[in-house]
Formats: sequence, structure tokens, C-alpha cells
Amino acid sequence: MASKPFTPHPYQLDIIEFVTGNARCSVWAGMGTGKTVSTLTALEHLSLVEEVYPALVLAPLRVARTTWPDEVAKWVHTEHLRIVPVTGNVKQRLTALAKPADVYTTNYEQLPWLVEHYGDHWPFKTVVADEQTRLKSYRTRQGSKRAKALAQVAHTQVSRFIGLTGTPSPNGLADLWGQTWFVDRGERLGRTYSAFEARWFSKGWDGFSVSPLPTAQKEIESRLKDVCLTVTGLPVDEPIVNNLYVELPTDARETYDAMEKEMFMEIEEFGVEALNAAAKTMKLLQLANGAAYIDDKQNWREVHDEKIEALRSVIEEAAGAPVLVAYHFKSDLARLRAAFPKARVLDADPATIREWNEGRIPLLLAHPASAGHGLNLARGGNILAFFSLNWSLENYMQIIERIGPMRQKQEGLDRPVFVHHIMARDTVDYMVLERLKSKRTVQEILLEAMERKREAPGG
Repeated sequence: MASKPFTPHPYQLDIIEFVTGNARCSVWAGMGTGKTVSTLTALEHLSLVEEVYPALVLAPLRVARTTWPDEVAKWVHTEHLRIVPVTGNVKQRLTALAKPADVYTTNYEQLPWLVEHYGDHWPFKTVVADEQTRLKSYRTRQGSKRAKALAQVAHTQVSRFIGLTGTPSPNGLADLWGQTWFVDRGERLGRTYSAFEARWFSKGWDGFSVSPLPTAQKEIESRLKDVCLTVTGLPVDEPIVNNLYVELPTDARETYDAMEKEMFMEIEEFGVEALNAAAKTMKLLQLANGAAYIDDKQNWREVHDEKIEALRSVIEEAAGAPVLVAYHFKSDLARLRAAFPKARVLDADPATIREWNEGRIPLLLAHPASAGHGLNLARGGNILAFFSLNWSLENYMQIIERIGPMRQKQEGLDRPVFVHHIMARDTVDYMVLERLKSKRTVQEILLEAMERKREAPGG
């Protein structure tokens, strides 16, 4: 895909200006608001007047491995940046670190190893903590190993620290101290967590639980306003669409490529018009999702869990907000229920819809065909994740409409709707999404894909 010019929205300009003007800061903005490209743009601006590279991006594994590299390649002004994911086993991580780059990305779990590996020779001028809430457990004398490792270098060897999150306090104000410490070393909220707690919280009757004092919210916000930017006022007229890409593991990729080649050969031999073209892609869609049917009795085996993990990251970023998940195959449903035991399935029982709209179901699994006309799920949530994509444009539009912007307004809710497409890279998922966006026929999409394969090197 060719890179394109970046034309930022006003709130993205706010992010760029804020990050550029603050050597240590946090940006609180939801998924789909452009935090990644805005941060990259700010770093590019800063690189003209100071040394910001090499930069280290900390993120969940999938985000470190694919989202940041994809974002760099997407825009004309960042495509020149050399970006290297530092993931995998020790040998793979060392190989990655040996490559010259402007930006290195790694998952939080690698922090203790990374800090130990470099010792007193920490090379990263800038640290970007994507999903900064991963640092919320930090305490000066305890906390997670990864946060404690980062604390060893955060204020002594890092010139710029940028925190990014859509949910700064998913479990309340108490979550803010650990994250903010990496910004100001306790200057605003207290040098220790105990001091923070004593200033703005009261002990419960059991002597252990705490609750914020009536003035806590306002006072804490006031103290953080110069180092934290909150992005609000997102557009609600159209859903905010976010494509999440996963990589097929090696074995799954080999199986997929062989099945795709066989499908194209069959279509070419018998003529695409003479076949049900969409049906010919079903096994590929199943495999992209993570399961493969092994016989005509709908028995299947799991071949990868990449989409499961991507969905898990969506749920984590939602931080307790309900998520509606669209699936297509029975194998999808079985695997989703196994991975998320507390999930509920949308059925004909009116109680299910009522409980969802009352906010009592955190994760609702729905087949798009079951979310038909007239069903209103808007009060229950504004986040929809497509674990599976399928060729039916009607079903696709119908399930979005169940929580869509118009439904939100009808419920008196002024909030954006987020639609996440979880897609396996270089699979039929791309073709299906092209069909849904362009409304072209399945035959046209498949024939075009076949032509691209023939023209590709080695095709």
C-alpha cells in the first residue's frame, strides 16, 4: 500500500503540539484517535532541533510487533523512519537490537531483560509508553518487575517520556500515581504512593480498602493539567474505524498459502461465474480466524490464537466498557467462549438484550445474522469488534447499526462509536473488507486478487 500525506484533525494537532512542547507528558485519548501517528509526527518535528532518536516504544506484544511498524509505513512524512520490533526469544531480540534504527518497539514483558542488557549504557533518548496503564502498579518499593525496571532509567537516562492511553484510570483515581511517577517522579501527586493515598483517599471500615475524598478528582486533575492532555469531542456522525492486523504464525501461513493457491486454481479452471465464489473462500476465512475444519462434519482444530490475543487487547483498552463482538463460524464462537468464559451470546431471550443495555454484560458475542432489524443495543455499549469478517454487506451494516451513531443519539448518548476489524495480514480478510467498503461483487474482488498474485514476483 502506498504511503499517503498526513492531514491531521484538530485534536491530532493538539496532541502533536502538546507532545512537542512537553519533554515528559501523558496523552489520554481513545483507540482510533491517531495517538500513534501524532506521536511519530511530534518526534519528527522535534528531531529537527534535538536528538530524540533512537526512541523506544513500549507496547503490548501485538501492537509492538505490527501496529507501530504499520503506522510508520502508512504516511509520507514517516515512511523514511527505520523501525525494528524487538520481540521473540533472546537470540531474535539481540539480532533486532543490532540493526540500526530510529525507533525500536518491544513489549512490556521485555523491560527487565532490556534494562539489564544495557546496564549503564542505555541508548534510548526517548521512551514512548503505549498503553501506559501497564505501569500503573509501580510503587517506589514494590510493584511489577517491568515497571521497577523502567524506573531505573526513566529519570536518569531518558530525555523524553511520552505516555499514551485511552483509559488512564480504569479502576479509579488510584491508578494514576504509578503512571504519573514516570512523568514527574512524584512531583505532582506525591513522592510515594503512601503520600498520594494519605492526601486524597480515606480508609474503608475494614482498614484496607480506600475511596477518594470528595475533592480528589478536581484537585488531581488540576495538578496534572500541565503534563496530561485529554482528547475529547470526537466526531459521532460516523463510526471511528480501526483495523487491527495480526500475523499468521509460520505453520498457519504455509497451510493458508497452499489452500489459497488451490482455491485460485479451481476458480480459474472452472470459471468464477460457475461457482459460488464466496463459498470457495470459507476455509480461508476460517483459517485466518484461527481454526481449520478437518472434515465434512464440521470438526475443526485450532491452528493459531492471534485474533484471540488481538481481541484481548481491545477488551483491555476498553477497561471495563462493554464490547460487542461479531463472529461468523461455530468454531469462532467455541474458541471465543473458551478464551472469555464470562462472555454472553446474543440470543432470542429478551433478558439478554435487557442485561446488555443495563451494562451488566461486559462481553457480548453476536452473529451478525442474529442482530437483525429493529434490535437496539446502543445503550449497552459503543465498541464493536469484528473477530470475523464475512461477505454479507447487509449483515455487516446491520450489526454496526445496532450500536451506531444514530442509535446512540436516539438514546441521548453523545459518544463516538468504535468499530475494530481484526484482520489476518495478507489473507482473504482483505478481500472481504474491500467488498464491504466498495460494494463490488465477490467475483470482481477475487478475480482482481488472482491477477495481483500472477503479477507478483514468484506468483
